[in-house]
Amino acid sequence: MTLPASFFDRPITHRALHDRKAGRVENSLKSIAAAMAAGYGIEMDLQMSHDGHAMVFHDDVLDRLTDKTGPVRSKTRAELESIPLTDDGGTIPALETVLRHVDGQVPLLIEIKDQDGAMGPDVGPLEEATCAALKDYKGDVALMSFNPHSVAACARLAPDIPRGITTSSYRAPFCPEVPEETRDILREIPDYDRTGACFISHEATDLDRPRVAALKSQGAHIFCWTIRSAKAEADARRIVDNVTFEGYLA
Repeated sequence: MTLPASFFDRPITHRALHDRKAGRVENSLKSIAAAMAAGYGIEMDLQMSHDGHAMVFHDDVLDRLTDKTGPVRSKTRAELESIPLTDDGGTIPALETVLRHVDGQVPLLIEIKDQDGAMGPDVGPLEEATCAALKDYKGDVALMSFNPHSVAACARLAPDIPRGITTSSYRAPFCPEVPEETRDILREIPDYDRTGACFISHEATDLDRPRVAALKSQGAHIFCWTIRSAKAEADARRIVDNVTFEGYLA
């Protein structure tokens, strides 16, 4: 399994082409439309609604980007679709809605956010909802997650969709909810082969990690998150196949 060529012929917007000052917040339909208009690929995040739908939203709580509080998963799809996004004018979209809007025009790099809470095996419903939504989608798409159990679930549910692992240095301040022993294991990306991954998306400031070079040498495609300047992009491209960017035009 490999990624379609479209994932390499254009940079990928991080949470779509968002610019809060311009009235487009991350993962919104406005930001997605702006990314498509500019010809960029789109990285987006999924959380699950209370009634089992994949929703395009990064955080597991509503507080930062809406005037509501509490977990995303405490609200139904209909409730989430009615919640305004602060400084945007739109509402939280379901994955099916985004797929209809994109309709194969640009590649989609979809990150399934960890639902276990500590990168453990308590996953499944969000992966099922995601793969069900993608069942008849004809555009170029790939799935990834920090949680290898989630990636393995996608391998079972949708073996024909390319998949990868979102990876990092796993420094404690970045993910304090993950036990130290788990961080020490995940840092070395041990699940790449068992999950049938064909790429990683690695923390941009940690690209000199020997394991990244080893995976690249065995044929893995390397993406990175998150690039925020032309200089950082130029530095990263010495190693990576493509960048995920925000805050400037790559």
